[in-house]
Amino acid sequence: MWRNYCILASVVWFLGLSWTGAQTTADRPAEPEEAAVEELANARAQYDLAVEAENAGDLGRATSAYRTVVRRFPRSEYAERSQLKVGELQEKAGDFQRAFNSYQKLIEDYPNSTEFNRAIEAQFKIATLYLEGERQRVLGIPTLPSMDRARSMFESIVKSAPFSTLAPLAQFNIGLTHERQGDPTQAVAAYQVVIDRYGSSDVADDAYYQIGYVYFTEARKGSYDQATATRARETFEDFLIRYPQSEKTAQAQENLKLLGTKQSTGSLDIAKFYDKQKNYKAAVVYYTEVVQQQPGSEESEIASARIEELRELVGEEELQFGSERAETGGMAAARKRFQAQVDTASRADYAGPAAPIVPDELPPERPRMRTSPADIAPLPSVEPELPTE
Repeated sequence: MWRNYCILASVVWFLGLSWTGAQTTADRPAEPEEAAVEELANARAQYDLAVEAENAGDLGRATSAYRTVVRRFPRSEYAERSQLKVGELQEKAGDFQRAFNSYQKLIEDYPNSTEFNRAIEAQFKIATLYLEGERQRVLGIPTLPSMDRARSMFESIVKSAPFSTLAPLAQFNIGLTHERQGDPTQAVAAYQVVIDRYGSSDVADDAYYQIGYVYFTEARKGSYDQATATRARETFEDFLIRYPQSEKTAQAQENLKLLGTKQSTGSLDIAKFYDKQKNYKAAVVYYTEVVQQQPGSEESEIASARIEELRELVGEEELQFGSERAETGGMAAARKRFQAQVDTASRADYAGPAAPIVPDELPPERPRMRTSPADIAPLPSVEPELPTE
């Protein structure tokens, strides 16, 4: 009995083993390596279809095929190439914003990709197009200027690749977008980041110069802004010390001359005004200021000659300021107002009336009104005696 049982068990085992061995390869689950090879082959096949469509000039079908590679085979090496291709085809079609976004997807999803730098370079190229005047498009139609979009793109590049070779220039261009939109404060701040973060880059000297140029431009708008002009002068002087070999050295020197000329011209106009009003003391003060501001200039020679003429005309003592009362706040305000009027009227494009003459002396200020209890004197502690008669 026991012997028959053992024989039966052996037969069953043998039949089971034979059935397992008869299974085909297709019935067995694929090994991990086999699955990877198969996925790579399928990705390659899909990628080849996309390349074929692109070569045939069917950019729409090619773009769709490249996207299929990224969607179905995101871990394959062909996914990175396909994502780059999507951006390139969109850029070729003039759809710059979508192209920029496609490059950004490559940068974010495949930060270690060999295509990373190519994507950054492509983004920089698109952002530069907007900086140079490319307009935003709606349904393919150019609409509004795109300084905001250009700035956003350059900021994205700096954030994604802060240590790339293009990061300093992208940061510099952020300053340019602010400058072209008339925001000098933000422009200077952006240029300062270039100096602080990328001080050893080839763009640092340009950023330093540009800060001076922003101040220089602001100082020359409308009336002469002495405080802003001083900042411009100091920045250009520091620039010449820091970057004596810069290609912008000559321009910085020329800007310094223009700043001096502008300042001395304003002082000369005020001096002539006082001279015409026969207030020779005040005139000499401003003529002297011209000589000190721009020694050796044409304005300085005019001022020096007129000072000598006035000395011969009225004498040295009449031109000296003695114990005269100091300039009041009203006189100072009038003088500043006059200087602004003179600067405005002297502009080449000015077409308004002549600047009004400001009187040499202003009427005395009216008594100040009492506005608080502190302004009222206290009552005497002892009541004064009444008159007897």
